[in-house]
Amino acid sequence: LQKIIQEYGFQIKYSEKLKDKLDFHKKDKITKLIPRPPIITIIGHVDHGKTTLLDVIRKTNVTKGEVGGITQSIGAYQVNINNKKIVFIDTPGHEAFTTMRARGVKATDIAILVIAADDGVMPQTIEAINHAKAANVPIIVALNKIDKPNANPEKVKKDLSKHDLVSEEWGGETLMVEISALQNKGIRELLEAISLQAEMLELKANPKIPARGLIIETKLDKRRGIVASVLIRDGSLKVGDYFIAGLTYGKIRNLIDDKGKSIKEAGPSTPVEIIGFSKLPQAGDYFQIVPDEKFAKIIIEERENEKRSKIMEESSKVSLEKLFLEMKEGKIDKLNIILKTDTQGSLDALEEALKKIKVGSQDKEIKIDIIHSGVGNITETDIMLASASEAIIVGFNIRPDSNVQKIAKNEKVEIRLYRIIYDLIDDIKSALQGYLKPKIKERICGQAEVREIFKVPKVGTVAGSYVLNGKIAKKDRVRVIRDGKLIYEGKVASLKRFKEDVKEVNAGFECGISIENYNDIKLKDIIEFYNFEEVKEQN
Repeated sequence: LQKIIQEYGFQIKYSEKLKDKLDFHKKDKITKLIPRPPIITIIGHVDHGKTTLLDVIRKTNVTKGEVGGITQSIGAYQVNINNKKIVFIDTPGHEAFTTMRARGVKATDIAILVIAADDGVMPQTIEAINHAKAANVPIIVALNKIDKPNANPEKVKKDLSKHDLVSEEWGGETLMVEISALQNKGIRELLEAISLQAEMLELKANPKIPARGLIIETKLDKRRGIVASVLIRDGSLKVGDYFIAGLTYGKIRNLIDDKGKSIKEAGPSTPVEIIGFSKLPQAGDYFQIVPDEKFAKIIIEERENEKRSKIMEESSKVSLEKLFLEMKEGKIDKLNIILKTDTQGSLDALEEALKKIKVGSQDKEIKIDIIHSGVGNITETDIMLASASEAIIVGFNIRPDSNVQKIAKNEKVEIRLYRIIYDLIDDIKSALQGYLKPKIKERICGQAEVREIFKVPKVGTVAGSYVLNGKIAKKDRVRVIRDGKLIYEGKVASLKRFKEDVKEVNAGFECGISIENYNDIKLKDIIEFYNFEEVKEQN
């Protein structure tokens, strides 16, 4: 019926009743809402005890008969404290703040920031703080490893205050709890602090409506088929219900709780494993119960059509030009930037210079907000944070690897790279003033990895290389990248296959490369080939 209607040039419009059922963000009447358990994510530096803390909390709430029996992880689990439930999302890195939030969803209610009291605030700690702040999620600090002889919690508190996390005892609003995950000390106090924070947030949901939630993990099980872990944000679901999630749909054939037991139904803030998907969904996809299979198929077909339309759009999701137009129209009044540099000195200088940029009148000033900064190369996490926060990424004296560039392209996030501070500042300032009209665009043609080095008389150094991606050509310009840092830029002196000169080499082939006036090539260096192309201005 749908295809016949569309064939005759008509558009299908769903009734308001059906639209309501698909509105993930729809709020119910206050009278229908009841308190729901808080959803917690543990963040922090990789070596500060996040995994140990999760394990201790999990074991604290498992009965003796169950210890060792829980062999599977469904990406989240529930614990009980004073007859109140708390849900922990067991996801690596910043997934709860980035991948999921990039799709418009806040996946967690409270973040537990784990910091080793003997080590202090590290770059990864600052990154975690910035991600939580960008997601507007309250932070509780767990000062771990308090049992160590050189533990210094007061110094950690002082360092945290520089990032606007001031403890209650210092007159601030941040809950801080001293713990030792290894010795199981302070865990009860930490759980009580979570309960207290949750009460202040007044988290509520309606268990009577069809369930809405988030896919937090997916896998293909040889025995059970497609399995997805779902965190129910609102409503309830039961075995036999039809659902949609991203570009897939299905019927719930089995529900499994965080203890590995089959259950008949589940309510708000409950993590469950669901079996019954037609295709593998993605982590971060919305999950929603729908009336029947027919309804599910119609919605999925509509979403697939929308996806095809979006793929055809080539404009960046976030670019300086697009942001300026939105500023001009009064839609936004600030420019979000993620700044990555090669050294701390460069970072400090650029942060200071960018903060001084002010454009517009006093009553309508456009500001720059550096939502995250750091020393080192651009990472996948940076891309996802930029996508979620509508930020551009600015890099100074660094080069993102090909995988990161690919992710940026897929997420439609603009990366702008510079080697001269003044060029960077002028570019950003010009963009805010509306004068930035780039007519020349850099195009990455391909990358080759140096696998052997030859010293050739009268020629110099020849890099025996393997083309990793794209197509490299002798006419292209090249840059040498070592450990993510830009080492040299110049021209190709020669490009050979075996002993023959060639104009170009495709991905998957070996070749010999020599660079004009440069011989300091090392094994594992990446030689990036690029050129410039004119970009036609769009009126």
